Amino acid sequence: MSERRKKRDFSEEFKHQMVKLYNAGKPACEIIREYELTPSSFRKWVVRINASGSSRIADNRSPEEVRLIALEKENKQLRMENDILKQAALIFARRS
Repeated sequence: MSERRKKRDFSEEFKHQMVKLYNAGKPACEIIREYELTPSSFRKWVVRINASGSSRIADNRSPEEVRLIALEKENKQLRMENDILKQAALIFARRS
């Protein structure tokens, strides 16, 4: 069984430098091997940085995705409030 790599954090500047190397013509396999990157992470950096200039997922969301996330958050909050109100109604009903 192979050992798992420790999670490493890379700066935004480092990611941009790796994508610049790739866009300048250096093969992805060489960059991945030389800097010991995971292929999936490197591919994500390339796609995101070339699309929006940022490797952060939040910067690459469409307006529809942002709206959906906000609505899901609001829905979760409202469900929680509704559950609390139901519990309160049961408690008050017992006291009467």
